[in-house]
Amino acid sequence: MTTPAAPYRLSTARVLRSEWHKLWTVRSTWTTVLTAAAILLGVGVLMGATYTSDGGDSDVDTVVLVLYGSQLGGIALAVLGILVTAGEYATGLIRATLTAVPRRLPVLWAKAAVYTGVVFTVSLLTALLTFLTAQLFLSDTDQAASLADDGVLAAVAGNAAGVTLLGLIALGLGAGLRSVPGAIGAFVGGVLVVPEVFGLLPYEAVDTAVRYFPTQAAGALGSATPLPGAASPGAALLALLLWAAAALAVPALLLDRRDV
Repeated sequence: MTTPAAPYRLSTARVLRSEWHKLWTVRSTWTTVLTAAAILLGVGVLMGATYTSDGGDSDVDTVVLVLYGSQLGGIALAVLGILVTAGEYATGLIRATLTAVPRRLPVLWAKAAVYTGVVFTVSLLTALLTFLTAQLFLSDTDQAASLADDGVLAAVAGNAAGVTLLGLIALGLGAGLRSVPGAIGAFVGGVLVVPEVFGLLPYEAVDTAVRYFPTQAAGALGSATPLPGAASPGAALLALLLWAAAALAVPALLLDRRDV
């Protein structure tokens, strides 16, 4: 007599489905995603509607100008990344999650995968909508451009990738620190503020290193034309990927060593 197979055997697909369900059933997800999209679209339309060729912004890259709101919207999405991981420790839900998935690491990878897919898709679609809407106002100015122009589509996609990878770093900080306020403080201080402070130091080696810090690398990805003193898009993307990998590697190691 054979034993029937367990109807609810744990699998990667089911862990992913669980994390997808948890993400979208929390009200803060809708709030932060809609806030980030509204900021990006609103600032982009404002920049397009108020732009004048003699206003001093004619030398600014078109994509950077139109998607300027991604700097603020990206902070909202970074907070979402922190809530995805540290939020479960705050509510105690993580105990049930790790009981259901005792190997632990698949939980972290599923959270990262679901977050990456959602944030990149939302960021890319919103960036495309913002660019096209802003160009309705910029069509008769020196900032007129189309997605078919050299570097424009790549910069729009790069902007979305930069926002997503910065959020993934925040997600890793949340998983490592297990505290929402602590992770937000670490992200703001370590990722947003420290590079700006280092950039003030009069040392060439420091200036070169700062180019590959997360926010500076993300900025280089979102420009259709090379920014003075910035890393190349390929180097910037590699740097961001390495930062995100490092941010996730720490909590991955701690998950195997800590109690819940």
